[in-house]
Amino acid sequence: MPNSAPIGIFDSGIGGLTLAHAITELIPQEPIIYFGDTAHLPYGDKSATAIQAYSVKICNFLLDKNCKLILIACNSASAAAYDLVKAYVGTKAVVVNVIDPVIQYLDQQWAGKTLGLIGTKQTVNSGIYAKKALALGKNIDVKSLATPLLAPMIEEGFFNNTISEQIIREYLEQDVLKNIDGLILACTHYPLIKSQIDQFYQGSIPVIDTSQIVANEIQTILTKNDLAIQKGQVGSRQFYVSDYTDSFEKSTQIFFGEAIKLIQYPIWD
Repeated sequence: MPNSAPIGIFDSGIGGLTLAHAITELIPQEPIIYFGDTAHLPYGDKSATAIQAYSVKICNFLLDKNCKLILIACNSASAAAYDLVKAYVGTKAVVVNVIDPVIQYLDQQWAGKTLGLIGTKQTVNSGIYAKKALALGKNIDVKSLATPLLAPMIEEGFFNNTISEQIIREYLEQDVLKNIDGLILACTHYPLIKSQIDQFYQGSIPVIDTSQIVANEIQTILTKNDLAIQKGQVGSRQFYVSDYTDSFEKSTQIFFGEAIKLIQYPIWD
């Protein structure tokens, strides 16, 4: 596979654009193709079977685009569909999820600590972070809380205001998140409210932004597999969604940090 082939990134909607942005900031020479399954968002309250079906269909699209690496930029899909997607894609592309790079980071930096985690119902109910952290044998305890109001709140642009402040406070004050040493943001939407979460803790609890961790891992994997493009001109960027609305296009600026054009590609027809 040529190094010039793109990185494929998919998510249940446009939340994964925070991760796409982190990647383009770190390795701007790499071309990316992003697919947001806006017709089915959010994945957080869907069954594992449904998420697996969506993920395979999207992977077909990304493989048709000759992607050299496919990033499942969604915690819910990473929890429910990673093994299936990896088996399905086989040797056609490298498959990366957003959970394992974070577990590696915990292994290196957080031995013997108690960490809080906030994410969707699907991610939290899967227990995948807690199980993988336990399997490290480093005495890392992960206490998870489902925070289902946060993603739709962010999608609708309700953040950095008193509404979001109150909702964030209600969640972070829950007993399960008491006496933690750090907090994992286990949803690609949540980097957008990191400053408000930092404000809540007033610097007393480190807040772990997983988008930076995953972007670093993508760079490492490309180099290790001899798939990286050497620094040079900025790579091409294409952004597809399964269902287009003006509000999605407006919201992309919030998630990606700059205005981008969404292409509707209804792969479910």
